[in-house]
Amino acid sequence: MLTNLTIKNYALIDELNVGFNTGLTIITGETGAGKSILLGGLSLILGKRADLSSVKDNSKKCVIEATFDIAKYNLKPVFKTEDLDYEAQTIIRREILPSGKSRAFINDTPVNLDSLQILGERLLDIHSQHQTLQLTNDNFQFQVIDALANNQKSLMTYSNLLKKFKVLKAEFLDLQDKKNAAVKELDYHTFLLNELEEAKLITGELDVLETEYETLNNVEEIKEKLTLSNDLLTNEDIGIISNLNELKNHLSKLSGYSSQYNSIFERIQSSLIELDDVFSDIENLQEQLEADPNRLHQVNTKLQIINNLLQKHKVSNVEELLQIKDQLSAKVFETENLDVLILKKEDAINLLESKLIIEAERIHKNRIAVIPKLIVQLELILATLGMPNAKFNIQLELTGSFLNNGRDELQFLFSANKGGQFNELKKSASGGELSRIMLAIKSILSKYMQLPTIMFDEIDTGVSGEISNKMATIMQQMSKSMQVFTITHLPQIAAKGDTHFKVFKEDINNVTQTQLKQLSSNDRIVEIAQMLGGTDVSTSAIAHAKELLN
Repeated sequence: MLTNLTIKNYALIDELNVGFNTGLTIITGETGAGKSILLGGLSLILGKRADLSSVKDNSKKCVIEATFDIAKYNLKPVFKTEDLDYEAQTIIRREILPSGKSRAFINDTPVNLDSLQILGERLLDIHSQHQTLQLTNDNFQFQVIDALANNQKSLMTYSNLLKKFKVLKAEFLDLQDKKNAAVKELDYHTFLLNELEEAKLITGELDVLETEYETLNNVEEIKEKLTLSNDLLTNEDIGIISNLNELKNHLSKLSGYSSQYNSIFERIQSSLIELDDVFSDIENLQEQLEADPNRLHQVNTKLQIINNLLQKHKVSNVEELLQIKDQLSAKVFETENLDVLILKKEDAINLLESKLIIEAERIHKNRIAVIPKLIVQLELILATLGMPNAKFNIQLELTGSFLNNGRDELQFLFSANKGGQFNELKKSASGGELSRIMLAIKSILSKYMQLPTIMFDEIDTGVSGEISNKMATIMQQMSKSMQVFTITHLPQIAAKGDTHFKVFKEDINNVTQTQLKQLSSNDRIVEIAQMLGGTDVSTSAIAHAKELLN
């Protein structure tokens, strides 16, 4: 329940601090006194977007703070879900800074508006005149039926299944689109892949093939040069090795004379060893070298294939061609296996669809079961509110579509007069009748939904006399199990309250301000007398006010 409200620098309010009690709290005041300002401040607490234009003094911060006693309302799971610190006395604060920036806090923890709205829905229900119009809305009508049917858990399960179902459907359609597009490209991708696979590419082979091609293509010249090289090394008369052996023999005789001669001798000997190795290598190359026109043709053909592929795919080496081959292979594989993926996705969709149907039927059966009970309760309450001939015809039809809250289409039909035709509420109920129907529904809902506080904003619009007295009695009954506020212009309702506040304007230092004060017993008599007969209070009005209060 709402235990305290502080408003600073908001609209016509300079500073306001007021405490509230349990039971039925009445708020009265002349039109334009500022009752809507209180509702606006509370709406900010519930997560409505802030507007700098509602700040009284733009150079100062606007602060609205509400304290709620929530110990009895099992709200710890909500705090845990939203990652908030739970306090039995929870404080919600909104601030609007001079810059226009808005901040929100729950128990001094900064929060976003989504978290504020989620918690606010569990703390306070502000019933405005606009909300009465929601009575004609299918979503609100379903909420009423589902509250009585205790469908919350089933609706949560259905909602989660529906989200998954929609995701799978989207994935299924995406796969089908991919398949349609991929089939067109499959032949081309397969052709490119086969071309690369037939090339039997090997990492690093381009350099090897180019070297082999140069050797095979110039075999006669290489043979000639190797033979000449061999002759230059080993000719008995002029061969380098023969002459170097003779040089080594001469220097060996000098090596013992000094280290300098010995050093030269060792260098000649090292050169001779190296030349012997060179000679062996040349001989090996000569033995290996052989003209092979067939192999030359094979190498040349392979090189042409590789170079054509490099040019075709606009890359510079075999490694990149192999990457392209892997990519094409993956695309072809994916395309060829799309049918398998689509079938798996269809199976998953069918399974989810079966679960959705079961859950939707459970929701439907629960709704069907409580509709007669809802109709009886509504008609009984409305009979006490001066609508003895009010009748409801609530029809549910199970459709083939998965809607956001099940598969039902709802017709919430109403007739106000005996023998009258049933029609939609928005077409068949007047403003005053809608107000009474809404009060009846809120009264019924209060038995099924644990809400700490409800605030009625002139729900008595369009009614008067004994009907307003009956409406007040219903609100009194509701206030035994929850905190009820009602903003009213009717003395019959004002007299039923446990606590009575008056909203009024006064000029302070030539500045108009909205004030809120709790009325004493005597003040209540005067206020109700003025509501009955105007500002000039008569003796009869005072007597009538006392009679209403007693």
